[in-house]
Amino acid sequence: MTYERLVRPVLFRLGGGDAEAVHERTLRWLSRIPGRGSAYSPPGARRTVFGIDFPNAVGLAAGMDKDGRALRAWPRLGFGFVEVGTVTWHPQPGNDRPRLFRFPQHEAIVNRMGFNNAGARALSARLARLGPLPVPLGISLGKSKVTPLTGAVEDYVSSFRQLYDQGAYFAVNVSSPNTPGLRELQDKAHLSALLGALHAANPAGKPVLVKVAPDLTDTALGELLDVCLARGVAGLIATNTTIERHGVPTAEAGGLSGRPLAPRALQVVRFVTKESGLPVIGVGGITTRDDVTRMLDAGAALVQLYTGLIYHGPRLVRQAVQATRGST
Repeated sequence: MTYERLVRPVLFRLGGGDAEAVHERTLRWLSRIPGRGSAYSPPGARRTVFGIDFPNAVGLAAGMDKDGRALRAWPRLGFGFVEVGTVTWHPQPGNDRPRLFRFPQHEAIVNRMGFNNAGARALSARLARLGPLPVPLGISLGKSKVTPLTGAVEDYVSSFRQLYDQGAYFAVNVSSPNTPGLRELQDKAHLSALLGALHAANPAGKPVLVKVAPDLTDTALGELLDVCLARGVAGLIATNTTIERHGVPTAEAGGLSGRPLAPRALQVVRFVTKESGLPVIGVGGITTRDDVTRMLDAGAALVQLYTGLIYHGPRLVRQAVQATRGST
């Protein structure tokens, strides 16, 4: 409880309550942690999913460390894998600030960051300087805002090729609500073309996953799964943030994450695992050890944390790992 009682109140007051300023300051601090460390991997924690060996089943979700600035720190906090990004081919500043909003009473966050990142080439250079990590590295790929939908396939493939040798798996983010038109890429024709092009650019057959929105209907999810199965996708990430508010009183635009998303995230994980049989990374609303158990019971093979880490700190990582021990 030390983090919740002592550390979190100080962090939340830093920067005059500017959530993004606190995020940036935290990343700067974490980036100074020396050494590489190793993931928390007690007996029964290891997993092999998508053909990849994971020290444990708990990962850091995309969005926390878009540019891979604190990659040495995350294994030391206990994570069994890390997903950087979402990264785009072209560097971009993202949407106007303020664009990150905390709702502590709901353990929720609304963001409209807009894929702010330094671009695929800059991330590739940083990863080359850093060298291999002690845990698998996932890379989340998105579309540059300046690229029209007609050029989306080339945009994703350019990033994929640039980062190909450095990622253990790649997540295709077509579900963020914060890039205009992006979610149209979840449509059958768009998604099929994109996944086909990535397959053609994937000589070693590295795992390609699709990250889905929680706002899709079952019918739309079913169509998406048909495309994923036809194109040989290795797995799914369920879910991204939601445009629904689930009782959080705010008119701020953007995607909601955190505890209010948990029930819908579980529904989507149950549906996609049952309908596709593909391995799933469950993410959305995990703030307690019991949330991890529920996500695994819904069918998830791995889980990811983001908002829960902000509200509960590193202790949640180890609690989550303990909850996965012995599960299959």
